Amino acid sequence: MKHVHAGKVRDLYEDGDTLLLVASDRVSVYDVVLPTPIPGKGTLLTQLSNWWFDYFSDVPNHVVSATDVPAEFAGRGIRVKPLKMIQVECIARGYLTGGGLKEYLSTGTVSGIALPPGLRDGDKLPEPIFTPTSKASVGHDEPITFADVVNQEGREVAEKLRDTTLDIYLRGAEHAAAAGVVIADTKFEFGWDGDIFTLGDEVLTSDSSRFWPADQWEPGRTQPSFDKQFVRDWATSTGWDKEPPGPEIPADIVEVTRRKYAEAYELITGRAWN
Repeated sequence: MKHVHAGKVRDLYEDGDTLLLVASDRVSVYDVVLPTPIPGKGTLLTQLSNWWFDYFSDVPNHVVSATDVPAEFAGRGIRVKPLKMIQVECIARGYLTGGGLKEYLSTGTVSGIALPPGLRDGDKLPEPIFTPTSKASVGHDEPITFADVVNQEGREVAEKLRDTTLDIYLRGAEHAAAAGVVIADTKFEFGWDGDIFTLGDEVLTSDSSRFWPADQWEPGRTQPSFDKQFVRDWATSTGWDKEPPGPEIPADIVEVTRRKYAEAYELITGRAWN
């Protein structure tokens, strides 16, 4: 196998006419990989993503096999089709928080979409919105508008990106809500398998989404979470300037983070995590 790419969390290998996508235990916050891994995180991410790929079986995806992988990648690797990736991070927001909240407080809009006045951190939006970002090869992804996506990809592809993103988000959020999890926002990536519009990367994981316990949701404050927001908040509390290198994560923060990832998996899938 040939190692062809190392992302913040995932590694990509060529293996014949397929690729192996392997999730590591690395954790990235503010586009910076922290020096301390979260044990088991890569397997948790992969297994949750695989569950969602099956759940959304009506949406073409890049998975060839979740089991036909080398033994050293078992559980954390999947064999996938090589896609021509579309250079847009497709973000759906159903609740106002994070970077969306910051933009809203400054402009009253998120990615050019006007929102009602007076919204607070954690408020549910009147309807989910599509708030794409650029895909930066280095540095930080930057917010862009739907019009920017149209200019870059053409109207037909832009509408397909928006509509598919919101459709998957809405269906996933409905399932998660019934399991006691609020999916506040999430990110998808799409590409082309020949001329087939295809879902790639990961789906509704604790790295790509904000998961909140539904019974603790309370707008107007920072929400408890099942995702890496916990690490993000801890890193911010250290006074770190969000530039490399990131701070070492203490053992107690590592363990709480691992438990949060496992709890999200169990609630959403209905399966015990061992």
